[in-house]
Amino acid sequence: MSITAEKTDLVAYCRQVAQQAKQAASELALVPAETKIAWLRRSAELLRANSSLIESANAIDLEAAPGYGLTDAQTDRLRLTPDRIRAIATALEEVAELRDPVGEVLSTTQRPSGLTINKVCVPLGVVFFIYESRPNVTADAAAICVKGGNAVILRGGKEAMHSSQAIVSQLHEAAREVGLPEHAVQLVSTTDREAVGHFLHLPECIDLAIPRGGEGLIRRVAAEAQMPVIKHFQGNCHVYVDAAADLNMAIAITINSKCQRMGVCNAAESLLVHADVASEFLPALAIALQENEIEIRGDQRCCELIEFARPASEEDFGAEFLGPIISICVMSSLQDAVKHINRFGSGHTDAIVTDDPKAAQQFAVGVDSAAVMLNASTRLNDGGEFGLGAEIGISTDKFHARGPCGIEALTSYKYVVQGNGQLKK
Repeated sequence: MSITAEKTDLVAYCRQVAQQAKQAASELALVPAETKIAWLRRSAELLRANSSLIESANAIDLEAAPGYGLTDAQTDRLRLTPDRIRAIATALEEVAELRDPVGEVLSTTQRPSGLTINKVCVPLGVVFFIYESRPNVTADAAAICVKGGNAVILRGGKEAMHSSQAIVSQLHEAAREVGLPEHAVQLVSTTDREAVGHFLHLPECIDLAIPRGGEGLIRRVAAEAQMPVIKHFQGNCHVYVDAAADLNMAIAITINSKCQRMGVCNAAESLLVHADVASEFLPALAIALQENEIEIRGDQRCCELIEFARPASEEDFGAEFLGPIISICVMSSLQDAVKHINRFGSGHTDAIVTDDPKAAQQFAVGVDSAAVMLNASTRLNDGGEFGLGAEIGISTDKFHARGPCGIEALTSYKYVVQGNGQLKK
């Protein structure tokens, strides 16, 4: 087959998948909540019952992992154990228990003309989801999209292809059993990178694209997509220790925000400390950071107080390290801290530690981020922690969704107007 023919076939394949998803979305709009719940629960049962089959498929991916250059941490995220498969199933059951917003009347207005204006929650339609090599995300994304009445096209990493196929096969079997539309969930079967570009040029079929992965992928999708994109480029999250902070709490929150899991978007990368408490707080914190083998890159005052700190560059204050490095800067005021965050931050998650309610309020109002944490770890910006169930991502956009994107973030609304013969005068 010629290269031209291969490309023609790829374009045709992508269009077929997208058209099937569009048709499934139309059918899903009429599917009652009870059927979606039944699908989620039956999918969970099948995942548990076929755990060994899924593990066998995962073993193929794990064997190939070194050839893809995966790190030990990436390989661990790829690995499926019986406990992890059970956790995936439990997550589906948790989504089943969430409130279904589709069809909910958001507001009702009575007009002098006699018209009744109802604002009604509706699905977005078709979601194209591009994500990294984590098999659990395959099930999570499918669950949250379908629960919200959306068809989903899943484009996972090639490193997890066999695992994702095994999971999706159970979701398809459950759909057949309960009567869910056949193409409500589709896994892209080709690993050709050009397929992503073809899908991004099908706005007549796909209503939303969501990239979840490295910054390069997200920027590519944002640049090429002809439909709206929910995204975040970086996660340079801050912890600010105020002059009125409980310093023991501040140490605990800083260490948890930075060290609990370093390679994720809501891990803290930057620490700001009010000058009034820096001389007491930073030496004590330095001990805890050293125990966790964290490299410190600080401003002049930080380096004076922590002898093993390295001088920070301006680039360090804006960096997403995703590893054992933290930048530290001593601030003369809360206002300066807010300015620093709004300049160097990524609009993701920023926290203040303070016992001063006025300072907390000023910080919450002044910092322009998707989530502002008051006396809590940045790591808590998470769909599960917020009671949203599984999330499909955390958005730093301001339109259409911001923060953890649960079911409601994958819905829109339309106006349903009830009259009794009114005409325009």
